[in-house]
Amino acid sequence: MPSKHISEAATALAVAGLLAGGWAYGALYPPSQLFGRVIVAGNDPNEIALTYDDGPNPAATERLLEVLARHDVRATFFLIGGFVRQRPDLARAIAAAGHLIGNHTVTHPWLAWQSAARIREELVGCNASLEDAIGAPVHYFRPPHGARRPYVLRTARELGLITIQWNVTCFDWSAPPPETILNHAISGITRNQRRRRASNVLLHDGGHLGLNAPRHASVEATDKLITRYKQTGAKFVTVDHWA
Repeated sequence: MPSKHISEAATALAVAGLLAGGWAYGALYPPSQLFGRVIVAGNDPNEIALTYDDGPNPAATERLLEVLARHDVRATFFLIGGFVRQRPDLARAIAAAGHLIGNHTVTHPWLAWQSAARIREELVGCNASLEDAIGAPVHYFRPPHGARRPYVLRTARELGLITIQWNVTCFDWSAPPPETILNHAISGITRNQRRRRASNVLLHDGGHLGLNAPRHASVEATDKLITRYKQTGAKFVTVDHWA
């Protein structure tokens, strides 16, 4: 192959790689604003939002609510519509305790790779399940795995939903020991404080594969995290504080 053609092919591959990398960044990096505006966190490094995905979960949600009530802390729960249909009582308990509830789709798919019709069905269906359970409109949405593309964010906006991501990951979906979860949280919060940013902490009170996921470690880590940061004077907020 002539050197000119080799050079053109190499350039084309490099451009394709950059485009693919840019798409992956926009679709999967939680704080990315490439495909549209998402809320991550505010600019007060003393603020912490505890957010819980994949509930409601009869094996953990009630115990988590007890821990949050004991500390007088409000959190944000992004609930799976299919689980809400099975346990609407837990969704109502979350709302009754004063916590913020958000849409986390009906079945927890990777939305970035779904059809337009499936994306809309997932968001509309979850909204309906949540609103039937708690008797109030829902205004916040977190895409499962943080995965989105422009149509996901546009559909959320059309439904009156504000998209929320995160900037602290606790890696608790595999149920590691509480101290491991807590250390991930401390590491992320410390990093954000150095950057003069608030912290939006991703935790789980459920598991997207089914009800009764083991989340006792996440509940215990929550207790320890709140105790630690209340001693420093941190302010615990829900994500609507930044929206």
